[in-house]
Amino acid sequence: MTASDATLLAVVLPLLGAPLIGLLGHRPNLREAATLATGGVLFFVVLSLVPEVLSGSRPGIQILEVMPGLALAFEVEPLGMLFGLIASGLWIVTSLYSIGYMRGHHEPNQTVFYVFFAVAIAGALGVAFARNLFTLFIFYEVLTLSTYPLVTHHRTEEALRSGRIYMGILLGTSVGLMLLAVVWTWHLTGTLEFVPGGILAGKASPTVVGILLALYAFGTGKAALMPFHRWLPAAMVAPTPVSALLHAVAVVKAGVFTVMKIVVYVFGIDLLSNTGMSLWLAYVAAATLLIASLVALTKDNLKARLAYSTVSQLSYVVLGAALANNWGIIGGSMHIAMHAFGKITLFFCAGAIMVAAHKTEISDMAGIGKTMPITMFAFFVGSLSVIGLPPLGGSWSKWYLALGAADADRMIFVAVLLISSLLNVAYLMPIVARAFFAAPAQAPSNPAGIREAPAFCVVPLCLTALGCLVLFFGAEEIYRLLAPIARP
Repeated sequence: MTASDATLLAVVLPLLGAPLIGLLGHRPNLREAATLATGGVLFFVVLSLVPEVLSGSRPGIQILEVMPGLALAFEVEPLGMLFGLIASGLWIVTSLYSIGYMRGHHEPNQTVFYVFFAVAIAGALGVAFARNLFTLFIFYEVLTLSTYPLVTHHRTEEALRSGRIYMGILLGTSVGLMLLAVVWTWHLTGTLEFVPGGILAGKASPTVVGILLALYAFGTGKAALMPFHRWLPAAMVAPTPVSALLHAVAVVKAGVFTVMKIVVYVFGIDLLSNTGMSLWLAYVAAATLLIASLVALTKDNLKARLAYSTVSQLSYVVLGAALANNWGIIGGSMHIAMHAFGKITLFFCAGAIMVAAHKTEISDMAGIGKTMPITMFAFFVGSLSVIGLPPLGGSWSKWYLALGAADADRMIFVAVLLISSLLNVAYLMPIVARAFFAAPAQAPSNPAGIREAPAFCVVPLCLTALGCLVLFFGAEEIYRLLAPIARP
């Protein structure tokens, strides 16, 4: 199989797996085996592209030319390679977790869940490997539409109301703002291709560059920049595996990936650096980063606190893009991977607590570390990675972001990064302390017993916690992959 074939197969494979999963819906064991098999093959296919990309090759394939110069086409470059690895690899772990959670929590409509999860992964891979803005926009919308049934999984009035917020914000921003920016870019440049160094240099005035950047940044609603962030906390009504999909595997990562890819390949780092037109975006990202952390401190519901944590953490990536220098681009791109593993661990733990202890409020979790020690230790590890402490992956992305802020001579953003990490400590560490050191409000029925969630829940959260550690020691390989996208 050629690299071009593998590129196409990576996008198509989940779409082929989805109907098979649906046909096996009446046989749960086979349905879930088909999900895992599709995920395993997909990850192998995506992994096979890594040597090509590391060697400097850009494997790709054109599917359809809609009109001269406008094609549905895919091409794998370093940033897309990283996102593709994250989405395909974490699909396997999330599928394992979903088996334990969906069965342990006796969730309805499980086949629908697995089918649309597969379609969402196809959307994420399409975004990752898009060769141009046209292809990216199409698969960006596929991802939005395919995740709506997952957000509204419970079909309650609350779920449907949250689904309306979800669709309203994500479709409203993409059609109302991003699509306008795409058409405007086409008008200015005559192309929508992603080109190293960008396509707008010499084609637009600094004012137009600033307006276009605003349209793209806020039009990418999945990046959850304030004030277009409400869809993300609203979507927490969905089952925890869906929350993991939204926060770590596909949706929000597709958002910040899109912002980073457009900055690198449409605007170009040099253009933004020379005009200074991305500085306002850095301040918006910094404000979102701090405000969302402060809101997270007020939330007693664990998933709600983690949701606002995600809003904050996504802005690290946007801040890196807006700094428009080598270290900012590397740090922001690296944070896509580092945050994925840290945050998915925290959501897996939240779901495991719900399944085993039926608790959702942090105030009710006193002493839970004594009955769920594995889960809460994994939560501790994921928290340290999100905070950015070594030897865990999040420390590297925050380090490079701080270097980017210093290199841009914007020490205010270094201060923001430091304050944010302290806020991360403030809203995550009390959960761990309460779990391990606080006495429960009432004596447990079996004080000496361990009541962990099913193994299908516990094993995945251990694997992702281990991944936070592996990413620390494997950061050099990620840096080597990402280095070509930074300005020489």
